[in-house]
Amino acid sequence: SAAVRPAPRSPDPCSVRLTRGRPPSNLGRMDTSPVLLITGFPGFLGSRLLPGLLEDRPDTRAVALVQPSWMEFARARLATLSRNRPELDGRVELVPGDITDPDLGGAVPTAGVREIVHLAAVYDLAVERGLAERVNVRGTEHVLAFAGRCDGLVCLHYMSTCYVSGRYEGVFREQDLDVGQRFNNHYEATKFEAEVAVRRAADEGLPVTVYRPSIVVGERTSGRTDKADGPYRVIRFLLRQPRVALTPLPGDPDRRQVNIVPVDYVEDAVRRISRLPEARGGTYQLADPAPPTIREFLSLLAEATGRRVVPLRLPPGLARWATRFVPGVRRWTGIDEHTLAYFDHPTRYDTARARALLEPAGIRPPAPQELAPVLVEFLRTHPEVADRPMV
Repeated sequence: SAAVRPAPRSPDPCSVRLTRGRPPSNLGRMDTSPVLLITGFPGFLGSRLLPGLLEDRPDTRAVALVQPSWMEFARARLATLSRNRPELDGRVELVPGDITDPDLGGAVPTAGVREIVHLAAVYDLAVERGLAERVNVRGTEHVLAFAGRCDGLVCLHYMSTCYVSGRYEGVFREQDLDVGQRFNNHYEATKFEAEVAVRRAADEGLPVTVYRPSIVVGERTSGRTDKADGPYRVIRFLLRQPRVALTPLPGDPDRRQVNIVPVDYVEDAVRRISRLPEARGGTYQLADPAPPTIREFLSLLAEATGRRVVPLRLPPGLARWATRFVPGVRRWTGIDEHTLAYFDHPTRYDTARARALLEPAGIRPPAPQELAPVLVEFLRTHPEVADRPMV
């Protein structure tokens, strides 16, 4: 509910606990090239970012901190990436570690680490509070402490989210953080707490750049994604309906907006901003500067799915209550109460700083009318894609 508060200080699918007594990484014996440490691999964004970051840094090698339960998958994904990008071969080491461990598992030496890309987090609107605190807050604090021990660190690149705004009413600027907001869920609240810790470290002298994407969906050309949640749940709902689809619409669909960006836009934005010295220390909202209203976006999805939507207007509170307590409602829509909150999202996002750096390079999100049919076609042809987070 909107009454969720940020937790007091108290792990990520792509963090791991190293078994004590395990042989140390051979990273320090590889060579003396600069090191880029990345958390969040083999997640969707991490798997996309890593090749591009190394392409932009030909003298750099990478160390990916990987959760043991995902190590086999990480090796397979790295092998696939290396086949498609031969320049990666021999430049990436997968190291077991754990961001919930104060020393990250002890296998990553600080020597040679020039950049850290911290993507690891629980990206799940329904995450329970304890897990969200351990991964999103404590894990980030441990990465910050590790970064503080890296004498040659040039920058820590931290992946936050626009939704640290919580339910702030109005325009949330890139320089804003604590504006007295309340949060929809523990994911938002703990990402807020994590960014507070990042800001504190930056104030103490740690070189940090913060990236805040809005809702990230699949590629703009193929629609490909590893996780079909959020807007994809609405698409699934429409695809299950007859030609005329009675569609619940909580809140004011003509006043509220939905802000989505494709993963390749986020990738391109991070690659460009991360290599601009003048960008260091900034916070950048990677969001659509002109997002559609809920009604406009639903109309685009209706056209792409071949449905005629008949809207059923509901007060937001009633819609959440019915989804939670009335038998059959959630099964009918496929949309949970956590997703419903974003049909009535009161915040708009300023993107001026990000656009000033990205638009001169031609980097901008596609128009919603270009993106919507691509997302629909991908889900229509790949119904097997799950909506579960990598945990």
